[in-house]
Amino acid sequence: MKKTFTGIIIEGSKKASALGFPTANITVSEPVNGIYAGTVFVEGKEYFAALFGDEKRGLLEAYILNFSGNLYGKHATFTLIEKIREHGTFSDDESLQSAIAADVASVKKYFNLPS
Repeated sequence: MKKTFTGIIIEGSKKASALGFPTANITVSEPVNGIYAGTVFVEGKEYFAALFGDEKRGLLEAYILNFSGNLYGKHATFTLIEKIREHGTFSDDESLQSAIAADVASVKKYFNLPS
């Protein structure tokens, strides 16, 4: 199910960052919805990532595993490989944080990475 998107990394709402999961975001012109295991290729390197397609905002957000740094303004390629789950709504930040942690664990399992 590979699907690739390219764009310039932009600033998002910082909600995921506040929950401990900073993301790199690109705008997408076609609808993407749900959580995916995938990769991000940026600055000559490829990283595993948990990706979230936000159809309403026209964004694709990537929590890049084992990465820290500032990527704003960098050109990136996001590749969706396997859908983990559908988009959900959460009653509070704690529920959302738990769901993101579970998604990241699922992505690590998909790629056979240590938890």
